[in-house]
Amino acid sequence: MNSSSQNNGLLLGLLPSGFEDLLPPQAEAEYKAIAVLMGVFAQFGYARVKPPMAEFEDSLLAPGPGAALAADTFRVMDPVTHRMMGLRSDITAQIARIALSRLSAEERPLRLTYANDVIRTRASQARTQRQFMQVGCELIGWDSVEADVEICVVALKGLAALGLSGVTIDFALPKIVGDVFKATKTPEDQIDALRHQLAGPVETALPALEKIKLPKDAKAHVKRLKAVISGVRLALNELGLSGFSLTIDPLETRGFEYHGGVTFTLFSNALRGELGRGGRYDIYEDGAARESAAGFTFYMDTIRQGLKNDETVKTKTVSKAASWREVQELQDAGYITIRAKD
Repeated sequence: MNSSSQNNGLLLGLLPSGFEDLLPPQAEAEYKAIAVLMGVFAQFGYARVKPPMAEFEDSLLAPGPGAALAADTFRVMDPVTHRMMGLRSDITAQIARIALSRLSAEERPLRLTYANDVIRTRASQARTQRQFMQVGCELIGWDSVEADVEICVVALKGLAALGLSGVTIDFALPKIVGDVFKATKTPEDQIDALRHQLAGPVETALPALEKIKLPKDAKAHVKRLKAVISGVRLALNELGLSGFSLTIDPLETRGFEYHGGVTFTLFSNALRGELGRGGRYDIYEDGAARESAAGFTFYMDTIRQGLKNDETVKTKTVSKAASWREVQELQDAGYITIRAKD
């Protein structure tokens, strides 16, 4: 091979920053993990939807989830209509649009699930990939503690089904952050010191948060958080799910720009990065909040790091002269059959 061919090969393999080819066995591992997750979600009544990769930016970037991610969204012009379109950077905004349009007449609460790629204009410290798979659920039209608990439990049960260990669900209340700073008379540049007092395991962090003299609305948020935590603990106990840690960081706002209630981030002490995020938010129509919803999104590029190879797979090489009947018999017995070249 001459140097020109080698250079061409290198150029063909070059991808933009934040994009990757997902190769064997990782691609197969991710596919199987998604199937497991979707199976768990289906058991709770979540029905799968598949939104398009692109849609008109007027709807994609509407107030609410879409507007919060406008800076992360690629725009292109539709050559047919000459209108601007956006390539989805998050799927929640599309679920909101579907709920208000094509599924507006469906009985509430509406339970929807998805597994699709998203693409973003920029990477972040928390997420270096600009294209990655999101898998999640949205529970629409039910604003209650029970709905918040359900979303948390479905997410944790999904992670348990994947066999991930050392998982922490870290709760937050982004709407009360300003009230906390004001009530404690803490300058915002001293957030780390305040976080040291208020963040941590729920056994210590929640009582510390409850002691702060917050205004009435903020106290209501704390009361709801306490009820959600109690409900999640009860569910984990009744489901026999162990190994989960529950923590609070009431000053966390990153990634929760459009959320207005109890939120949470999922971590694993065995993996680097966030497993996912979730919480309560409003769906807007004509600039006004129309429905309340709660949901979560898993980031498969992080979760993929913790997936184990399937060691139960049996592979058998057969002669190229082997009959197709013989191949079929082996496959029926559970073998992956590979025809020999020689």
